[in-house]
Amino acid sequence: MKSFKYILFISLLSLTFSCNSDDDEVGDLLKDGRFPISELAGTWEATKAQFSVGGVSVDVVENGGTARMSVQSNGRFTMTLDPVDRNAYTVSGEMFWEEWQQTLYFAIVWDDYPGDWDTYGETFDGTTLSFNGGADTGEYDFDNDGDMESCSIHFILVRS
Repeated sequence: MKSFKYILFISLLSLTFSCNSDDDEVGDLLKDGRFPISELAGTWEATKAQFSVGGVSVDVVENGGTARMSVQSNGRFTMTLDPVDRNAYTVSGEMFWEEWQQTLYFAIVWDDYPGDWDTYGETFDGTTLSFNGGADTGEYDFDNDGDMESCSIHFILVRS
């Protein structure tokens, strides 16, 4: 009887610590892809911070504002956007590589939406990082009413 209890205990313990099969769950994040995420560590200044939805497009930098990003070597980042027509605000998250059908995609899990992530097209040459995403990969308050609207984003950042 003791061996049965031991086996039952081990089985329950392994179930407790097994991975969740939920597709929206972010587990161990892949940090090595076309380039190591650690290469992004440092401070970045945006030359483009564009938000677009339904034919409407706003580029915070082009309109006189700023966007700055600070990245840690583990891919955690904080970005401060300071549009000219409203208060500055900060977003944060973690960058990683998402593997799908034997291809790696640049991905971000935003802190405001834990357990959910989006993939982005990206280029990186050591000093310039560009990433853009399709519909619903970002948010912006287009009409400045306090409500963020889902949109696509396109950022170009240079190492500062």
